[in-house]
Amino acid sequence: MRAASQASLTAAAERFETLWQQVGADAAQLGAQVLAVADVVRANGQLRRALTDPAAPGEAKAALVTTLLGSSTDGRVVDLLAGVVRSRWSHESDLAEALEQLGREAVLAGAEAEGVLDTVEEDLFRTQRFLVAQRDVREALVARVTNAAAREELIRQLFGPAVHPLTLMLLERITHQIDRAGSVSAVGALADAAAQRRSRTVAVVTSSTPLTREQEDRLRSGLARAYGRQVQLNITVDPSVLGGMRVQVGPDVIDGTVSARVADARRRLAG
Repeated sequence: MRAASQASLTAAAERFETLWQQVGADAAQLGAQVLAVADVVRANGQLRRALTDPAAPGEAKAALVTTLLGSSTDGRVVDLLAGVVRSRWSHESDLAEALEQLGREAVLAGAEAEGVLDTVEEDLFRTQRFLVAQRDVREALVARVTNAAAREELIRQLFGPAVHPLTLMLLERITHQIDRAGSVSAVGALADAAAQRRSRTVAVVTSSTPLTREQEDRLRSGLARAYGRQVQLNITVDPSVLGGMRVQVGPDVIDGTVSARVADARRRLAG
């Protein structure tokens, strides 16, 4: 997002967060209403343009939202959404993206209030690792002949029985990001959002053997000092790395595996 849209999203997120804190676990259901509005805005170009037109008065746009949503949406959500469309948006597509993020945060806030945020975060991590390993599933999700409804049904069939209902609610939303980001990245973004909800950073650790509790504690402490916040370790054991470990925190990668050192040595010899 450009600066104006990002500023509007930041301001909206602060207002919505107040409501999520007030309603506790009900935030997830209110978030579902926000996500439903995001779908409507995403699918209707004329509506998007009307709600983001910089020449239109803010009150007129707010009135349009109130009229459209009527009694189908919680009044508190309607009031907040009216404030969202009063704000300035750099591009019409930014509005749907902002609503998607606001709805996602509501689901995570509901999970936090319900005491299952840890479970949702772990579900998302396991789902991401599954997608990394299952190329046929990734291809099915991005196939041009697969529409959004079919993608959501596939996600429900694959993950519905194995994850928390709030996790499934989030996973169904990746159908809107898959074409742009890919399924692995889309789920990874959800996992990062869950971690950020707990003010923690996710470190994806790949090791040739299971780490001892002492090793985990040392790694967690070192990363916490480096990043200035708590760090959640998501550890995968992969014998193919031969030895050592690979640590990825967002875009930062520390690869101390034997396989990486061997590959580097081969490149040096070949070059």
